[in-house]
Amino acid sequence: MRRLPTLPLLLLACLLAAPGAQAAGRITSHYFRTSDGVRLHYLEAGSGPHTIVMVPGWTMPAWIFDRQIRAFSRRWRVVALDPRGQGASAIPPRGYTAPRRGQDIAELIDRLGPRPVVLLGWSLGVLDSLAYVHAHGDRRLAGLVLVDNSVGEEPPPAPPPYSRPEPRLPRAQKMGLFVRGMFDRPQPRPWLNRLTEAALRTPPAAARALLSYDEPRSYWRDAVYGAARPLLYVVRPRWEAQAANLRAKRPDTETIVMRGVGHALFVDAASRFDASVESFLRSRVWP
Repeated sequence: MRRLPTLPLLLLACLLAAPGAQAAGRITSHYFRTSDGVRLHYLEAGSGPHTIVMVPGWTMPAWIFDRQIRAFSRRWRVVALDPRGQGASAIPPRGYTAPRRGQDIAELIDRLGPRPVVLLGWSLGVLDSLAYVHAHGDRRLAGLVLVDNSVGEEPPPAPPPYSRPEPRLPRAQKMGLFVRGMFDRPQPRPWLNRLTEAALRTPPAAARALLSYDEPRSYWRDAVYGAARPLLYVVRPRWEAQAANLRAKRPDTETIVMRGVGHALFVDAASRFDASVESFLRSRVWP
């Protein structure tokens, strides 16, 4: 008699047969050219009528969202952008402003089809996403997920505590410290090294420009209150007071304050973050 498959093999067969399991594992690369001639890269996985567009933070590549791309693409189509000067996108000499980066997002959304998308921005990606909303409104949006940055609400962010200036360090070393500082929980060293190498791809002048958006705080606040779509605001305690004011004053807003995590909270507590976003999408956006 032929031996029956062992339990692990049976479990593997069930997982592979589950709806969307195979599609969720395929992440593909794509490029498009913006209206000012810059070749931008994005990752895509999953399928279906609903799409999530992810925008990473300062100097970060799209693949920092790898866990979320794989998790959410089991149910939805997921697209993660490498903004200009980041990841596998081109490095142009100009365009490192909030309005231009917001326009890049608009042009990506336009090429994804006519259906509204959920726009998820993290860190600097919050500001880039709000720059998109400020210029284009919420007509092409089904919802917003803004992760761990100010949205121009009160109170303004407190200045960082004073620390003794560090001696001049090589740029690679400073970027390595920055990358490791984004996490409250230990991450694999090879992965951190790869992330640091990706961050170093953004030239110093572009990196400085991206930290120097000169829009007033009201610019971001007007955008977040001008959008009428469901909003999820996921932050650390630093932004807790802004979250409370936003929830009190803006209809159809959900806020989550995550503790014990670093700035890249979707990496530090991926399961908790993913479950919160999925619950928001399934209850408020795509029930």
